[in-house]
Amino acid sequence: MFSNRNEDPVQIMSRSRSSAGSLIASHSVLKNTYMLLALTLIFSAFTAFFAMASGVGFINPFLFLIVAMGLQFLIYSTANSAFGLVAVFLFTGFMGFTLGPLLNTVIANFANGPQLIMTALGGTGLIFLALSGYVLTTRKDMSFLSGMLFAASIVGLIAIVAGLFFHFPALHLAISALFMLISSGLILFQTSEIIHGGETNYIRATLTLYVSIYNLFISLLQILMAFNSDDR
Repeated sequence: MFSNRNEDPVQIMSRSRSSAGSLIASHSVLKNTYMLLALTLIFSAFTAFFAMASGVGFINPFLFLIVAMGLQFLIYSTANSAFGLVAVFLFTGFMGFTLGPLLNTVIANFANGPQLIMTALGGTGLIFLALSGYVLTTRKDMSFLSGMLFAASIVGLIAIVAGLFFHFPALHLAISALFMLISSGLILFQTSEIIHGGETNYIRATLTLYVSIYNLFISLLQILMAFNSDDR
């Protein structure tokens, strides 16, 4: 409860400097993460618009998974080098490009397609701001979520593979709801890791937050599409 009165003042000063240095480092990682995240989201929006304008058609889901996972592996393996930034933009550009066909489908098949897209986009932004703001304000340690998020992600991946073979509307709706929860949990977890020093690489942090935002948007849009099926 009380510090040792015989403790060496040099040790006290050293511990204080270490704590201050850790705080400054976490703030630097947070700032760099949000800056890179904003740039990658803008780049994704550009590539999505390009894909829409180009009339890009169906993208094979197996090819999508292979390329997306390969680029994520590339990011993790180069995160400590300048090429990691290039890898991040390659990944986020690809992910934005693959949104083009989906967005065109929504606009073509729903009378209120643009409204659905904007609602999903606005909802994604509000959820991200609320969750990250909560962690930044309360500074709660969310590391306890790691095990649950890992287990839920495995279930989610299995469900996605099943969804490629079994086209049940209820299954796809359940997958969307599950990934909304996983993405929300990842935003809480990753933000907490940054401010508590658990994540010191802003490229890896950006990747996690970007994927969470991407999945949130896709999941919200698919749920809105399911509840607006009468407007086709």
